[in-house]
Amino acid sequence: MNYTYCAQTHPGLIRGNNEDAVVFDEACGVVVLADGMGGYNAGEVASGMATAFIKSELVRWLSGAARQASADQVSRAIEMCIEKANTSILNAATSNSQYAGMGTTLVVGVFQEGTLVLGHVGDSRCYRLRAGALTQITKDHSLLQEQVDAGLLTPSQAAIAPGKNLLTRAVGVEKTLKVELHQHTIDAGDIYLMCSDGLTDMVDDDTIARIMLQSSSMVQIAADLVARANAGGGRDNITVLLTQVRVSSEKPGLMSRLFGK
Repeated sequence: MNYTYCAQTHPGLIRGNNEDAVVFDEACGVVVLADGMGGYNAGEVASGMATAFIKSELVRWLSGAARQASADQVSRAIEMCIEKANTSILNAATSNSQYAGMGTTLVVGVFQEGTLVLGHVGDSRCYRLRAGALTQITKDHSLLQEQVDAGLLTPSQAAIAPGKNLLTRAVGVEKTLKVELHQHTIDAGDIYLMCSDGLTDMVDDDTIARIMLQSSSMVQIAADLVARANAGGGRDNITVLLTQVRVSSEKPGLMSRLFGK
């Protein structure tokens, strides 16, 4: 498989700073997106710490003998990196009053041969566009999602219910963290979208799918998604990270847009 990556982030129309963070490494197929929370730029600190640490550790590990690691081994590596990031953020929050209460959501993926190993915490999401159909392949760790799972709300009711940003899990908040991990089989032609809730709170899934199907390139998809979220109010930071899958014999028709290191 051949993977092409593209990312775009925007502060939105209301907030003066951007607490989202996004990084990726083409050579190792590592993608990381985070949405920070906390007062006075603490959210930026938490999301920046998480993305930088996890990318660095996974790339270092995958660049060595672990390049041939199994999907189960990659899953464990993602889990360990998130757990270490959780401890680092929690320690920073408890030792510096400016950072008290900070934390972050997180979506981490490793694209390896025909498998995506995916770990996540919180309500930042990953979607898969396959054969014209958009599917959310992560489940929000939120109070509303728990109410949907319990049959107290329908998904359509939850979409408009208050309190959609009340999380049940976040990185850097508690000593013990449960990371959700899954492995997904990849097909040529898939496009994977990771995003913060600044997109999904402003743009419904049907509109996201339509934009992804109609836009002419990944760069255009990213720009159109951000623009649509801002047109809907732009009440939060907006970040999208796209991964397009082609068979190795195909020549990539798009150049990656790099954000950060």
